[in-house]
Amino acid sequence: MSISVERFGQGPDLVLLHGWGMNGAVWHGIAPELAQHYRLHLVDLPGFGNSPLHEGSDYSLSWLAEQVVTVLPARCHLLGWSLGGLVASQLALTQPERVQSLITVASSPCFMAREEWPGIAPKVLAGFNQMLAGDFKQTIERFLAIQAMGSEHARDDIRQLRHWLAERPAPELAALEAGLGLLADIDLRDELAALSLPWLRIYGRLDSLVPKAAIPLLDERYPHSQSRVLDKASHAPFISHPTQFIPLVRQFIG
Repeated sequence: MSISVERFGQGPDLVLLHGWGMNGAVWHGIAPELAQHYRLHLVDLPGFGNSPLHEGSDYSLSWLAEQVVTVLPARCHLLGWSLGGLVASQLALTQPERVQSLITVASSPCFMAREEWPGIAPKVLAGFNQMLAGDFKQTIERFLAIQAMGSEHARDDIRQLRHWLAERPAPELAALEAGLGLLADIDLRDELAALSLPWLRIYGRLDSLVPKAAIPLLDERYPHSQSRVLDKASHAPFISHPTQFIPLVRQFIG
């Protein structure tokens, strides 16, 4: 398995993990400014962008984390968006000696709505699975629209996401299907209570994939972590509100 990583910048190592259906180019809007302060590692997860998915791969969360470990610096700060936040969280749990701090963006340890837990409605994920079987490009377009929904400049956000997605090869169907499976099944709520390293959680108040009702529940579960909410952002706050997002990252990492 060869993981593609784009590296540039000077300073402490900061590894960025993209979300479902995307690739490492999604960070290109904020990367130039971050690269003035950090050595950036923009990872393409297996089956996305320039990282091929080999037949027979066990696309579990632990397997994904094992693939990313092969390209991690000896010590680094980890930033994961959405599904990438799950991978980053798994790495923080299994590689605490490598991970100096964790930043999760528009991410949840449990994305699927469950009893007394706000999240994505099961019928929404089921609908995406059905759409994938038909036209996966159209499915991604729909997902882009949901990610920007509620943002004050949703149309611009979607255009940017689409632009960066097109910079690299289209995602592989097997990775898209498996990724949806992870969003439906993974529940790290209990495991992450043991996490002791510095952890910043960033949310968009208008996010329909990680509902704002989950934020106080996560605050209560993880009192050792910090949370910040961007009031006018949706699921991609680093695209819609970079001037608010970048200072949060810089203040946290230092």
